[in-house]
Amino acid sequence: MEDDVLLKEIEKEKKSLLKKQKDKRIKKEMLKLKKLFKEIGSETMETVLSLIKNAAFMIVTLEDLQERINEDGPISTYKNGENQFGTKKSPEAELYNTMIKNHMGIMRQLTDLMPAPEKIPPKVEDAFLKIARRSGNG
Repeated sequence: MEDDVLLKEIEKEKKSLLKKQKDKRIKKEMLKLKKLFKEIGSETMETVLSLIKNAAFMIVTLEDLQERINEDGPISTYKNGENQFGTKKSPEAELYNTMIKNHMGIMRQLTDLMPAPEKIPPKVEDAFLKIARRSGNG
């Protein structure tokens, strides 16, 4: 009886630690994405923050799913009843496929909301360099 309680407590601590680690990774991804939008207006920033939060969560979750799919494979076995069993796409692979599509949509929205890059005027070639190049060719 005490062993069961101890095992449950250990499992609870393990889940808590994993959640803290995941939250830390999500915050790191959020900071990376926020840097891209540091020049954006405050009215657009509210929309962007929601998308950034979801994108960061999806990035970390997709990484975790990739790891599990790499470890366990994209196919799982099942058994229905006594004699019926076979293989199917793993739940992790199905979730990954759905989430990657949603993630791509969010990233597309974020890309559309990004401020336009500053136009850099074309470099004007120095007149002296033009003359020097001409005389070197002929």
